[in-house]
Amino acid sequence: MKILVVGGGGREHAIIKSLLKSDKVEKIYALPGNGGIALDAECYPIKATEIDKIVEFAVQKKVDYAVVAPDDPLVLGCVDKLEEKGISCFGPKKCAAIIEGSKVFSKNLMKKYGIPTGDSVTFTDPDKAIEYLKTTDYPTVIKADGLALGKGVIIAQNYIEAETAVKDIMLDKVFGASGNSILIEEFLTGPEVSVLSFTDGKVVVPMVSSMDHKRAKDGDEGLNTGGMGTVAPNPYYTEEVAKECMEKIFVPTIEAMNKEGRTFKGCLYFGLMLTPKGPKVIEYNCRFGDPETQVVLPLLESDLLEVMMATSKGELKPEMVKWKDGAATCVVMASNGYPQKYESGFEIKIGSLSADENVFVAGAKLDGNALKTAGGRVLGAVATASNLKDAIKKAYGVVDKISFENAYYRKDIGKRALSRLEK
Repeated sequence: MKILVVGGGGREHAIIKSLLKSDKVEKIYALPGNGGIALDAECYPIKATEIDKIVEFAVQKKVDYAVVAPDDPLVLGCVDKLEEKGISCFGPKKCAAIIEGSKVFSKNLMKKYGIPTGDSVTFTDPDKAIEYLKTTDYPTVIKADGLALGKGVIIAQNYIEAETAVKDIMLDKVFGASGNSILIEEFLTGPEVSVLSFTDGKVVVPMVSSMDHKRAKDGDEGLNTGGMGTVAPNPYYTEEVAKECMEKIFVPTIEAMNKEGRTFKGCLYFGLMLTPKGPKVIEYNCRFGDPETQVVLPLLESDLLEVMMATSKGELKPEMVKWKDGAATCVVMASNGYPQKYESGFEIKIGSLSADENVFVAGAKLDGNALKTAGGRVLGAVATASNLKDAIKKAYGVVDKISFENAYYRKDIGKRALSRLEK
């Protein structure tokens, strides 16, 4: 089969590497892909948001199946357009992708169907929002309604910070039209858990849980990033918690979307907070998370393509999805200065890897035969092992096999998870 993967980051590289394990895969195209992905798939310089060009390419190349990975093309209706041309896809249609495309929609959905989440108020008028800030508790969470490259959420510690956030989002339009509406939301506390799931709109099959590390520096200090590393499984996500999430969050969400006429097929990501009052939803994503995908898919024993196709056809069964025992760790190697200013264009050298080691490339380009840095998050150094302690050690062993000028990474990925296991 000829497979098309839309997107060009570490997540897409992890998906492609996993798809290549399937006997059914003959060729993979990536749009736009990146320098690292080009070693595993044919890349073409079509942006993930250029929907018409993507469809034209898929038809021209006689693609058999498409995986639309990023949020933007899903929210723009890429799956709808491909399916109109008879190309089966993994990913939700536009009407279902709104679960991530509009935070106001998803919050209203949770309120309407009694799905546990933090209290919130929606505003379209900045003056009214600023007035409300005088009455709320701090810290408080301010969210732009639409997509904002994962940066549209601000945790304000006091009124001054909150007022600045509202003005930035609603008046200065730092996130464009995504800030036309905002949510001012209750600040929840507790361990965070990411749970990706396969769903065909009828059943939900959760993947291995994971723990992301968003802050740029060790000790969870510094600015928020797109993710500096992940571990899986998340030790806070016990069998008991998983059962509660399935009953109170996962199944009710799928049923709610069906009742709204927005059946969701694809990967639904649940961002959860395990609060003292039980698990609550912080956010939904309509696709695989990054870098969570980089630790989850290496633990998948089943054929990813078969699972994806069953999801698309509405024929998904829990027994189709099998996982390896053990754990995985991803250490993100970034350009020094990320998530602010950084320099690119440095050659990346990668040593030989064993079967349980991976490098998933995110921000790199090919210059002749040389792979060079071309982004903030450059790559994920990933390893699997029989336990988390060994997976962490091996992932940092992969880091030691990689060199490029200006490289930066956190030294404490998985430390919090390990301390939980040792209690």
